Amino acid sequence: MYAITIESNELVWAEVPDPEPAAGEVVVEVTAAAVNRADVLQRQGHYPPPPGAPAYPGLECSGVISALGEGVTGHHVGERVCALLAGGGYAEKVAVPAGQLLPVPAGLSLVEAASLPEVACTVWSNVVDHDRLRPGETFLVHGGGSGIGTFAIQLGAALGATVLVTARTDKHERLRALGAALTVDYRSQDFVAEVKSFTEGRGADVVLDIIGAKYLARNLDALAVNGRISVIGFQGGANAELNLGALMAKRGTISSTSLRARPLADKARIVAGVREQVWPLVAAGLVKPIIHTTFPLPEAAAAQRLMESSDHLGKILLQA
Repeated sequence: MYAITIESNELVWAEVPDPEPAAGEVVVEVTAAAVNRADVLQRQGHYPPPPGAPAYPGLECSGVISALGEGVTGHHVGERVCALLAGGGYAEKVAVPAGQLLPVPAGLSLVEAASLPEVACTVWSNVVDHDRLRPGETFLVHGGGSGIGTFAIQLGAALGATVLVTARTDKHERLRALGAALTVDYRSQDFVAEVKSFTEGRGADVVLDIIGAKYLARNLDALAVNGRISVIGFQGGANAELNLGALMAKRGTISSTSLRARPLADKARIVAGVREQVWPLVAAGLVKPIIHTTFPLPEAAAAQRLMESSDHLGKILLQA
């Protein structure tokens, strides 16, 4: 088969060995894969795959099962699926633990389904499973125009939260159409002041942050009493000072999680939660895949350049 390999921090379309399914795994013949910022970091040498994962980038894909490993039940060759991956999505085939497979949501094409597993599992595990976002709460999403952001806006709105987002001004109209009640241009506006004004001083109950250190103190300032901050990215750095007194005064919590290196059982639990709680919202049209554009798989380098520019809105896909 062919896959996108990384050579001297460059993406190369190369012939590689076909994957063989280990016990508990299936092989998926890839129809489409999605581009995530983590893939860019891997290419740059900052985010290596966990032990045992394929060396190729790609944290989510869709396709058709072509082989079953020992002990796999409940799946069959020819089944259309999408999957959460620890790596390997930028390839014609990938071996996947069966617990990380999801059905293609009703009403979606196989290509569209590739845009969902990583963002759905990331947002659900942080915002719903960990932070327990509730109807009527205020939910602040940073990077609203990203794949994570566009999904989080829709999920938050579908769960009955009031969603506030930071994003470039040129993306605001689209984000409001997805369910954002407040859009803030992070380049020209102070999101803390805007959030406090919108909430009449109360602040946000849950914050989903992809920036990290640069926003930590400001997120805490914008946080409501009993609020929760989930840090899932470090685009603004990984090291920051924290005023513990301010955190204590707000009875707040800060968590930082990753998905890629979690144990298989934990990933399977998250995938099951997404299937049970999120897939019905997708089938009902309350949460939709937002796809900016699709590149042929061999053109992954061009897709990553678009990702790095941040000029996209929603997901960037690679089609095999």
